[in-house]
Amino acid sequence: MSSITLIGTGNMARTIGTLAVVGGNSVEVMGRDQSKADDVAKALGGDTTTGNWGAVPAGNIVITALLSDRIVPVVAEYGDALAEKVIVDISNPFNATLDGLAHSGETSIAQEVAKVAPAGASVVKAFNTIFRNVLENGRPDVFIAGDDAQAKAGVAEFIESLGLRPLDAGRLKMAHWLEGMGVVTMGLAGNGVGHWDFALGVNEFTG
Repeated sequence: MSSITLIGTGNMARTIGTLAVVGGNSVEVMGRDQSKADDVAKALGGDTTTGNWGAVPAGNIVITALLSDRIVPVVAEYGDALAEKVIVDISNPFNATLDGLAHSGETSIAQEVAKVAPAGASVVKAFNTIFRNVLENGRPDVFIAGDDAQAKAGVAEFIESLGLRPLDAGRLKMAHWLEGMGVVTMGLAGNGVGHWDFALGVNEFTG
């Protein structure tokens, strides 16, 4: 099983952490507010631990469960503490009207994280196309993107431990298009589907 650290104490951190514990993974929680981190760790149960903000994470896989505009600054703040770690960005940088991306150009939060990450760290985009309620109750496909094949394999193994199917979308530049898929899910939720209880996935047709 995997060893993961969750940086963040919000709903996605709790949801992924809950699945991770059930899947037999080692889990650590880090939060700027230590009392909140302690509360999340207690709620997750098992052998979940807490770490000090800015310290070297115990997990080999570090999931930044933060708002999109906080992720790059936090990775820069952690600096060399993230050396040799696999950093997983799960964010969606929506614009104010939820019908586009907040950043301009063909980039992504994951690509911007890679620019400030320390030497030896690898960045993988994952989980951003899935609503929290679906992650809690369903078995959606999880699209991933990254440049490091070994890092993606480790993240894929972690995803499989949650009972989910990882699907490799390609190199890290594909994170931009995965964020676009996040925008599509919002459009579908507000229009053609009309609710939040769905996820994008892949059906294979073999003829």
